[in-house]
Formats: sequence, C-alpha cells, structure tokens
Amino acid sequence: ITKGHEAPKPVSVTLEGVGKRYPSVQGVVSALEQIDLQILEGEFVCIVGPSGCGKSTLLNLIAGLERPDEGAVKIKGHPITGPGSDRVVIFQEGALFPWLTVRQNVEFGLKINGVEPQVRRALAMDYLKMVHLTRFADAQVHELSGGMKQRVAIARALAMDPDILLMDEPFAALDAQTRDLLHVELQEIWTATSKTILFITHNVREAVCLGSRVLVMTYRPGRIKDTFHINHHRPRHPEDPGLIETSAMILNTLKAVVDKAVKAELGDA
Repeated sequence: ITKGHEAPKPVSVTLEGVGKRYPSVQGVVSALEQIDLQILEGEFVCIVGPSGCGKSTLLNLIAGLERPDEGAVKIKGHPITGPGSDRVVIFQEGALFPWLTVRQNVEFGLKINGVEPQVRRALAMDYLKMVHLTRFADAQVHELSGGMKQRVAIARALAMDPDILLMDEPFAALDAQTRDLLHVELQEIWTATSKTILFITHNVREAVCLGSRVLVMTYRPGRIKDTFHINHHRPRHPEDPGLIETSAMILNTLKAVVDKAVKAELGDA
C-alpha cells in the first residue's frame, strides 16, 4: 500500500464552451452560454438555480437527449452523440410501468438487454434490498407511496449499472419527511456504489446535504456563477449546524440570481 496523496480521479463528464438556444415567440432564447465544467468519476455534483436557468437543459445535453449549439459535451473524452447505457436519467416522476410489479419494473432494462430471468431476478432483488423495498417486490405500482416509487426508479437505474446517474429534481414532489429519508438513503447508495451523480434541484438545503460540490447557475442565459465544495462528513442531515451555515452562504449568492429572474419574468429587468 502506497502512502501519500491519493491519485487524482479521472474526469467523467466534460463541457467545453457549451451553449444552447431555443426558438420562442419572443425570438431566440439563449438557455445556456459558455458552460465550462468537469465532473470527476465518483463525484456527487448538485446544480441549483432559478427556474429558466438551464439546469435541466444541461442535464439533457449530458444525457444525450439534446445537442449543444456551441461547444462540446464529452464522456471520458469522447463526444456524446446520443443516449447511452453509461448514463441513466431519473426524473421527478419515476416513470414506472403501472402494469408491471415493482420487481418487474426493476428488471425491465435487464430484460430488454437479454439478461437471463434468474440472473435479472437476483439483480433486481439485490437493488430492491439496497433501497429497502424487498418486501414490496411483488406489489403493484399503484400501491406505493411517492417516495417508494422514486426508490423503485433508483433501483431500476442502478440495475443497469450505469457509470453516471442524472437526477432531475427527483424528490421535488415529495413531502419533507420522505425527502429527508431519501437524502440519507441516496448518500448510502452513492457511498456503496461510487457512481458519478449529477443532481438538479431548486432546494439549496437538499443540494448541500447531498453534494460534494454545489454549482449555482445564473438566470437566462444560464452560466455557472459560483462553485461551492462541501466537505462535511457523511452521512449528512439537512439540520446539521455546519450545513445550515453553508446553505445560508449559498442562498445569499442565489438571492441576487433569483431577484434578477423575478424582475425578468415581470418585465422589470
């Protein structure tokens, strides 16, 4: 065992001078402009910003669901040309199939990929155990709470063994108690799997609780305004005093961005 500094982690995701525009009734809207970003393998990055700052657009570019108008988006140095099995997106709504059981939902991608029934069943049960839903394996989707549905969506994503989890406000529709519980569980999953996670949220408290790095984006056109490295020990809880202090600092940075967004929406900018 060699002692000393750990070797730097390789870069997983790179964005170089990325810009994205959309047509609108007012003309062309610049959603993202001059985005330069590197996400390391195994890093947990959270992005916060006001509505309309391009957070979801940035995630969609990395997912390969959209293409940039300027710049390059790369995975391990290779340009992204479309969706890939190395990336899985988890949306605000779990997008589960209501005609399948919980276990069948988790198995779905494995079945499409031709994994044998016994193997995929064993993998599904392993990941359901990780999200504490083993006893609900044969339940129907309509029998689950919102938090349980998101756990199933996470288990289904993990079963595909992607390098990168792209999470677009996955807990936004949940009550505070369920959200806090899932914050702890997601940290446990990240520690156990070492996945690279990009997590989009409006909630600064959530970002600070989860992320190893928090990026604050400006209002349209979206740029990265500030980066905060969160070095607090894990598992973290949103009410930890150190996290409250960090959240207040980020909120202070975000306030000016949100004020500008509100003025723009009201036509006062």
